[in-house]
Amino acid sequence: MPTSRTIAAPYALPVARPSYRAGSRPTLTDRFLAFDAEHPYVYRALERLTADRLAAGATRVGLKALFEDLRWQLPAGVRGLNNSFTALYARRLIEDHPQWASAFELRRRRTP
Repeated sequence: MPTSRTIAAPYALPVARPSYRAGSRPTLTDRFLAFDAEHPYVYRALERLTADRLAAGATRVGLKALFEDLRWQLPAGVRGLNNSFTALYARRLIEDHPQWASAFELRRRRTP
């Protein structure tokens, strides 16, 4: 008998769904997921910039510096490259490329 609940595979990506209640503001994670879904090339560009820096001999990479580089490269019409997203992009880069973990400094998240 089918149920309304399904168990997601452990490798399945989370579905971007609003986690806020009607009338409240979206969380940082909600805004990040929406931006990332609308602009997937931003992540690919950050991935390329990180790989380039590490290949050039860097041992540490700052996502805020990569964001500034990216702002110069993106079309002027792209809005929403929010500095608040840097930590979430860093975590995603480390998740996809565990060998880069030592290149980024992460702090404990205080907000969802």
